[in-house]
Amino acid sequence: MNTAPRQWSKLPKNSQCQQGALRRATQGLALAAIAASMLASGCSKNEAPASGPRVAEVSALTVKGQTVPVAFQFVGQTESSQQVEIRARVNGFLEKRIYTEGSFVKPGQVLFVMDKKPFEADLQAAKGELAQQQARLTTARANLNRVKPLVADNALAAKDLDDATGQEQAAAAAVEAAKAKVAESTLNLGYTTINSPLAGLSSFAKVQDGAYINATNNLLTYVARLDPMRVNFSLSENESLRLREEVKKGMLLAAPRDDYEVELVLADGSVFPARGRITFADAAFSQDTGTFLLRAELPNPQGTLRPGQFVRVNVIGFSRPGAIVVPQRAVQEGPRGAFVWTVDKDNKAQQRPVVAGDWMGDQWLVSQGLKDGDKVVVDGFLRLAPGASVQAKDVPAEPLPPPRQTAAQSGGATAQGASAAGAANAAALVVGTPGGSGAQAAAGGGAAAAASNANAATQQAQGDASAGNAVYFETNRSRVDATGQARLQDIAAAMKAKPEAQATVHGYVDSSGSAKRNSELAKQRAQAVRDALVAAGVPSDRIVLEKPANIVGGDSSAKARRVDIVLAGAR
Repeated sequence: MNTAPRQWSKLPKNSQCQQGALRRATQGLALAAIAASMLASGCSKNEAPASGPRVAEVSALTVKGQTVPVAFQFVGQTESSQQVEIRARVNGFLEKRIYTEGSFVKPGQVLFVMDKKPFEADLQAAKGELAQQQARLTTARANLNRVKPLVADNALAAKDLDDATGQEQAAAAAVEAAKAKVAESTLNLGYTTINSPLAGLSSFAKVQDGAYINATNNLLTYVARLDPMRVNFSLSENESLRLREEVKKGMLLAAPRDDYEVELVLADGSVFPARGRITFADAAFSQDTGTFLLRAELPNPQGTLRPGQFVRVNVIGFSRPGAIVVPQRAVQEGPRGAFVWTVDKDNKAQQRPVVAGDWMGDQWLVSQGLKDGDKVVVDGFLRLAPGASVQAKDVPAEPLPPPRQTAAQSGGATAQGASAAGAANAAALVVGTPGGSGAQAAAGGGAAAAASNANAATQQAQGDASAGNAVYFETNRSRVDATGQARLQDIAAAMKAKPEAQATVHGYVDSSGSAKRNSELAKQRAQAVRDALVAAGVPSDRIVLEKPANIVGGDSSAKARRVDIVLAGAR
């Protein structure tokens, strides 16, 4: 390419000008030919129409107001219902510790033994003194018996009778004092064997063998009663006022007969199986914290709960009428707060700001921003924009957590020694009705409707085999959470009530990620459900594990976290 310029440079000046003109003319003809070809092509063919915006495909849920049970959660700490300090009652040397530190002890079980020899010697001395005083009394009485007839015959003066009588009475008093000394010595000797006054969990020994015990170090250990167990928690003044206001406005329904239960959630997220009742409520707010103390008692026959544990306390019995509930994934967070995507009547996507309230299992209770009939997008958010056209696929509502039963409905044990008056007073402090008697009236009779809905839902969940029951798991987890455990407890109760009932259990394999891993996770979740039912008292031969099912396109992503329990023969 470099030779041509050098050749042109050798030509005469006029020849170089002719060559440049010829080259420019050739280039012009080529461009003209290309333009003509493009023009002819455009005239001979129809132009392809411009493609319009693509319609986004989403899954949407039509929300509907309903009465849902709600539980208010507080932080509490367990406390023994009776914790007794074991102290030595006499001074002396500690001979031996008998019990095993930290073990459960029975009433009357020997815990410590002190050196008995000094006390045995004191008892023997007291008995000797008693015998001596009894001998003196015998002599004084014989002397009195001799003096009496002589004085009657005027053989002795009356003063002699008075002296003999005084000596006999003094001897009798000395005998009583000696008896008391014997009793005291016997008690002190008995105190050298230190027993447990109750059944409970023992602590470590605070004094070692061989130590001298006196008034300054007589605390040996303590024993804590574990059944029932107390739980202390506090309600703030703001929370109390808010609950009263919501009940007054009908936004919150109190429990029928102010029958509130207490459920404990342990540190690992598991739910303690037994429920209790509120037995005590302090009448005054604490000036230091602005809260007032509530106390509940729960049965703890296995000793699972220990004093000092921090737990979450769910107070069960309230319900919300006309509540809107949506899956948690439908609620998103933006710069201006929480919002959801909705589909209007023209199939256009719109953003709707909402106020999310309490959690209902895997769903949000939306207190503001939605109403009956609104269509909320639950999947397919990434392709949405305000005003964009969408093609919505309707999906069914996910199941709510099971309605909370009262102990009277479920047959559950209540805390020993629970006070109905204490529970009523606590309800009065929470909802602002004297004695707890007006809470239902303040709700305008709505509590009875809530109870009716809850009972109907329970009967449907327990008896409708075709609808089945579902337990949801957290993402990539195979442990049954608190909501799932409560659901399985209800299913187990239904199966135990119907001995002919059989349960078929299977999970779902997620279509995203590793198929092998997802299949194994679905099996583990089904096995966890089976194990929970067996632990709740359902015989294993009445539970059938089926192969995990695959979810299909368009299904909710929550279905991959679900395990279905289909009951047959439970009618």
